[in-house]
Amino acid sequence: MPAGFPDFRLGSVLATSFTATLTERHGDAVERIPTPQRLVDWLAVSGLAVESCTTAELDLTRELREAIHAAATATALQEALPAPAVRVINEHSARGRPVAVLTPTGERRWRVSRVEDALSVIAADAISLIAGERDGRFALCASPTCRAAFFDASQSRTRRWCDMNTCGNRQKKARFNASHRKNSGSDP
Repeated sequence: MPAGFPDFRLGSVLATSFTATLTERHGDAVERIPTPQRLVDWLAVSGLAVESCTTAELDLTRELREAIHAAATATALQEALPAPAVRVINEHSARGRPVAVLTPTGERRWRVSRVEDALSVIAADAISLIAGERDGRFALCASPTCRAAFFDASQSRTRRWCDMNTCGNRQKKARFNASHRKNSGSDP
């Protein structure tokens, strides 16, 4: 990744990896796609490579990202889906013309040529998740500064963190340090 930008948080679920391009939403927010080229980079590592991106396309990308985050959060909280978010997700799903292709090893890949096509794939993935078509559930990260909506496909459906390597470790380290300080202060 180019120097000066935060690493991407990539997971196995496209739509929630996409919403994780903005992290620490309830703290000091970290924008992981601050430039059009950075979006091109994220799309490439997500299997949706495009040649270029305009500032207007980056704005549309962020609009979709926030709509998916709002709908996923509502789903996790078992609340009604926000109508504006549903409208944005549906519009993006219908807007592009991605092509599903079969690889020689039997895997599905997406052929996209424009950002609009890539956003269509991401919107369709979000629709599949929110509609309950995949095995799992939405949950909110237990980190008070993050609160990201993530898709929990674990067998027990009890994941607490959007990413154990970041939010989970940070919270466990904070609890350990607090416990260590408490124990150090109680010694004679």
